[in-house]
Amino acid sequence: MTKASTLIDVLKRELKSRRITYMDLAQKISVSESSIKRMFASKNLTLHRLDQILDAAQISLHDLTARSYEESLIDELSYDQEEELISDPKKFIVAVSAMNYLSLQQIIDIYAMTEAEVVAYLVRLDHLRIIELLPNNRIKLLLSRTFRWIPNGPIQKFHRRESFADYLDSNFDGKHDLMQFVSVMLSKQSSGVFLTRLMQLARDISDQHRQDATLPFEEKHRMSFMLSARPWIPNYFQALVRPDYIEKYYARKHKSKS
Repeated sequence: MTKASTLIDVLKRELKSRRITYMDLAQKISVSESSIKRMFASKNLTLHRLDQILDAAQISLHDLTARSYEESLIDELSYDQEEELISDPKKFIVAVSAMNYLSLQQIIDIYAMTEAEVVAYLVRLDHLRIIELLPNNRIKLLLSRTFRWIPNGPIQKFHRRESFADYLDSNFDGKHDLMQFVSVMLSKQSSGVFLTRLMQLARDISDQHRQDATLPFEEKHRMSFMLSARPWIPNYFQALVRPDYIEKYYARKHKSKS
């Protein structure tokens, strides 16, 4: 699919999200509705007509191209890709370094790897479409701001096994530390609202990560955020829950699904 074709597809979705019909658009730019339909069906818009449509819909070209580019990026790797990354510690380190916008030279300076090794891993990451390796071994990341590891996939399993205990083994009392564990009773609607907010926070963190990529390396430090939510009762609570309550709970849960 060409970039122009992708851009028109994104424009169609943007119009739909704003509830702007072809008839509305036709009236605003003084053409027939059939002409508008034909333009979008053939994906053949002149620059002049595109400008008219964007002005009529109050959509900026910058926002449209940014959305089009974002949709071309990867939200999630395949299971096999994750297994390949995690099977080779050096490859995984290079991949995560690229995700953190480190340059080839910075990776070599930090980790005990030769330039040839790192370049070979970068070439493989390029083949996997995780990055695009540009001239002079510059790295362009091809992951979207909503990228995540596969739930219960190879890398999440690795982190649960190797990283989470180490991450949580802290007093979280440093200048840049924060730990708040909140356990509450919420309705399904309220839970949905807060899950949406958590996902937006993850996107905000990713956006800030991209913005700070232009700062000198010495002005940044590594930060890890663990965002999670799930219906859960600690084991030491469950041990004291009455058996008849558990039966009633699961009966209600089964009834709500049916």
